[in-house]
Amino acid sequence: MSKGDLVSAVAKSCGCTKKCAGDALEAVLGTVGKELSKGGTVTLTGFGTFRVSHRKARVGVNPQNPSQKIQIPATKVPTFKAGKNLKEMVR
Repeated sequence: MSKGDLVSAVAKSCGCTKKCAGDALEAVLGTVGKELSKGGTVTLTGFGTFRVSHRKARVGVNPQNPSQKIQIPATKVPTFKAGKNLKEMVR
């Protein structure tokens, strides 16, 4: 499902226009992104939790030259942990 498909499904479900549903989706995604960029977490009860994880620095291998080792720096990455209700829906 693409973002456009999601907007269409939301618009159909709530009986609003695609523009309104698209604006609402953009607002939600923007708010989640802003909170994560501040280092916070976003919990949607029953659905899951978005948070920022810290990935340690590590040594990797250059795929074009496997004998060459490269240093991969530490970084922050967004992660998602599914909630109980979402896990049950998938099973």
